[in-house]
Amino acid sequence: MSAAGWRHFDHDADIGVEGTGPTPAVAFEQAAVALTAIVTDVAVATEQDFQIECRAPDLEILLADWLNALIFEMATRRILFGRFEVTIDGDRLTARAWGEPVDRPRHRPAVEPKGATLTALEVRQLADGLWRARCVIDV
Repeated sequence: MSAAGWRHFDHDADIGVEGTGPTPAVAFEQAAVALTAIVTDVAVATEQDFQIECRAPDLEILLADWLNALIFEMATRRILFGRFEVTIDGDRLTARAWGEPVDRPRHRPAVEPKGATLTALEVRQLADGLWRARCVIDV
């Protein structure tokens, strides 16, 4: 089994995010890192923390709700997140996200994520035992 990680995948004018990890929670954390990485490639400080909670009927909708909650916080608080701690219990996600206010000259935001879509939405366990969480982000 490999370590946790994230990547982007191409999708027309939008950007796909994907996280992998030994559990769905770690895969969700890595998908969140990929979300931040579409905005900036600068390491984000973790000086402020925020609590986030979501509920959904299945893991796939929970992933979209999680990423949309982060996008909402990023937009309304003008913050970027650099670290995540996710717990999933049934249909409930609780998380802490650490970050810092956007510093335009330092972070040089590339795009503004508008929302996690249902396009390519997938949360599943792979043959090697890792979990993959992915979807397309509207930018």
